[in-house]
Amino acid sequence: MTRITKQFPIFSTASAIGTISLLLASGCTTKNYVRSQTTPVINHTNELDDATAANNRNIHDVDQRAQQGIQQAQSSANSANQQAQTASQSATQAQQSAQEAVNRADSLASVVGNLDSYKQVAMTSVNFGFDKADLSKVDKAELDDFAAQLNGARGYLLEVTGGTDSVGSAAYNYDLSQRRAQAVVQYLASKHNVPAHKFYLIGIGKDKEVATNSTPAGRAKNRRVDIQLLSNVNGQEPTAPGQTTSSLRMPAGSGNQ
Repeated sequence: MTRITKQFPIFSTASAIGTISLLLASGCTTKNYVRSQTTPVINHTNELDDATAANNRNIHDVDQRAQQGIQQAQSSANSANQQAQTASQSATQAQQSAQEAVNRADSLASVVGNLDSYKQVAMTSVNFGFDKADLSKVDKAELDDFAAQLNGARGYLLEVTGGTDSVGSAAYNYDLSQRRAQAVVQYLASKHNVPAHKFYLIGIGKDKEVATNSTPAGRAKNRRVDIQLLSNVNGQEPTAPGQTTSSLRMPAGSGNQ
């Protein structure tokens, strides 16, 4: 019996080994390629994460600064509001000091019994805009100069007479002349501490003109308040004749503007 032996060519084994080596080499090359492609992506992703974190920190810092700015602005606003309230309270107190009764009359003779003992020692006038009862800066300066004469004075009274032009009804002009006289009284009482009982307020409306009402210049002169400083030659205070004296309580908010 003949034994048959199968032999494989040597080159087949070598070819197989080469193929395996080639595959291994190809696999390594592929991994290196993938790694070379993915590494920049990973690095870029990390950079984006860092940039996002930095932006978040910047946003947080800006928000904190904005909140601090808002708080500071609110604090400043609160402080300004408190100062305004303090100023308002001071103004209210000044007005209250002039809320006492001041004398009102159709004529000074009806409220001052010993008027013959008084003589005029000074006089000034202030003028108003059309249908206005507010003192201007010029008016206030004029009253300041006038009030300087009252320091240390005794036995005096102030006759404050308000007037208007001829435009409007008699009733309206009587009221307007009163408000103008009140503005002067309010200013002298609150700014210069003139006692309320020193004032004798008279509103004559359009009854007594100091210039013609037929021209704008004349009407402007009639829109006035005359203030007379009357001094008792005996140094006595004015006395009221019986019950002919009436009083006027200054309404809140009637002061000058």
